[in-house]
Amino acid sequence: MNAQLFDLTGRRALVTGSSQGIGLALALGLARAGAQVVLNGRDRAKLASAAGRIPDALTLPFDVTDHDAVRGAVDGFEAEHGAIDIVVNNAGMQHRSPLEDFSGAAFEQLMATNVLSVFHVGQACARHMITRGAGKIINIASVNALLARFSIAPYTATKGAVVNLTKGMATDWARYGLNCNAIAPGYIETPLNEPLWSDPAFNEWLTRRTPAQRWGRADELVGACVFLASDAASFVNGHTLYVDGGLTASL
Repeated sequence: MNAQLFDLTGRRALVTGSSQGIGLALALGLARAGAQVVLNGRDRAKLASAAGRIPDALTLPFDVTDHDAVRGAVDGFEAEHGAIDIVVNNAGMQHRSPLEDFSGAAFEQLMATNVLSVFHVGQACARHMITRGAGKIINIASVNALLARFSIAPYTATKGAVVNLTKGMATDWARYGLNCNAIAPGYIETPLNEPLWSDPAFNEWLTRRTPAQRWGRADELVGACVFLASDAASFVNGHTLYVDGGLTASL
């Protein structure tokens, strides 16, 4: 095997929602693969703390749900620092409620954070990537793109949209040399999932339901991300890679 296929030395990766959880784990992994990482979030103090863990990391705070703010931040960064070669659209949120009680405002907030942000950041970065004839866009979906569960129907809808938006990005942008793919994590022990992993009954259910019989760790998503960000995935486009301990493979 040619290890250079996975070498990201000399490339720069923007990871949204990367001050903690999956986003930070992916940023750390991309940095270990050689990339310079650019951390994004809205909390400047948390971003600064995360950046302190990664050599040569930069921070780029902006609201991923604000189209004009995203465009201005990305354009300004490229003008000052140079190319963003890889973008990982990780920013996301969850809200749990029975569907009949789900508020319209909560649904719209989920759509803005989980779906519109992928469009805003993906488009802003792709405009520059298209000019250069190269770029990697990796969108973070979920097993809930395929599977519904009680109290998270709108979240399921947003992650299904991310998978299909990824296919659309590949269809429009592969001709310009861009690779657009998604990673669909299973149940990963993160701050976002704290209400679940702190619940003994849910833990028992998940252990029985998942063939691997455990929760996943955020760092177990790194290999998939480095692969999709690297030359090893040069002919992979519009694909969603499930990293879920076998959850979507079994009844």
